[in-house]
Amino acid sequence: MSSPKNKTRCPWPKEDEIMIAYHDNEWGRQEHDDKKLFEFLVLESFQAGLSWYIVLKKRENFRKAFAGFDAKKVAKFDWGKVAELLKNEGIIRNRLKIEAAINNAKCFLQIQKEFGSFDKYVWSFVKFKTIKNKRKSLKDIPSSSKESDAMSNDMGKRGFKFRGTTICYAFMQAVGMVNDHLVDCFCYNNSK
Repeated sequence: MSSPKNKTRCPWPKEDEIMIAYHDNEWGRQEHDDKKLFEFLVLESFQAGLSWYIVLKKRENFRKAFAGFDAKKVAKFDWGKVAELLKNEGIIRNRLKIEAAINNAKCFLQIQKEFGSFDKYVWSFVKFKTIKNKRKSLKDIPSSSKESDAMSNDMGKRGFKFRGTTICYAFMQAVGMVNDHLVDCFCYNNSK
């Protein structure tokens, strides 16, 4: 997909082509594919405390390092693989986040077994329908919600790491569970 020029969009991508492409083609669009949901789960956890731009710039490196975001493969990563990832300059080299990704892959697979898919599990927190907000400026966008609180709490009980309510809310925004495009953004009514 291409990014239209001269259209009103949310201001956060600024003039950066990577951020604009992400905003215009992915952010806030409903995602139901478990593999893509796992990708966003991993990337959002690595983003904690950093800028999303850093994560997007390293996304392809993450994809290679984390077996194409195949949760079954990531769940089998061992200490040797952790050591290898800690030397990989193409990703964010944080031992706790790397170990969390491996742990979360195992939890992800358990959820798939229990619910039939991770998609059914996460979308249940918004009753299987995008929450369409009416934000007029970036300052109107919260960092969490009662739904992200509920998701974070439940994921914590299931053993997930790096899954606080702010991370869960960012995940919900990314995969279209929440539409936080500003009302004057051309993507506001395009988020499916």
